[in-house]
Amino acid sequence: MAETSPEQKKSTAKRLVRNPETFRERALKAAKDGDRPRKRSKVRGAFTKVLAPIFRPVGRILRRVGRTKPMRLLGRILFPGYIRGSINELRQVEWPGKRESRDLTFAVLVFAVTFGLFVFVVDLGLDKLFKQVLIK
Repeated sequence: MAETSPEQKKSTAKRLVRNPETFRERALKAAKDGDRPRKRSKVRGAFTKVLAPIFRPVGRILRRVGRTKPMRLLGRILFPGYIRGSINELRQVEWPGKRESRDLTFAVLVFAVTFGLFVFVVDLGLDKLFKQVLIK
């Protein structure tokens, strides 16, 4: 048998292809990136400093009450699994900021006006066409 050259060995060797990143891997990576602290407004910080000493003890008491078995049972009766699951999903949502909301709102308004004008022009054209066809 003839020996294969190094060039032939390279071409016949199996290629190692990296698997594309899965959705779960991307989500975990995004969660790690999201661990950075967010900027808070100065007004919210001022309210927090003033109201935290008042509401913190109340929150602790309510948390203890909420962990008791009768309250858990009551919560399961009043809030079925679907609603509890929906609430948990909403807690995981990363809501858009002011600028992104403004930009998206503007895009929706532009699309709505453009589409409305398109429907108006088509309706006007069909109206004239049918009037000429039906009148003659």
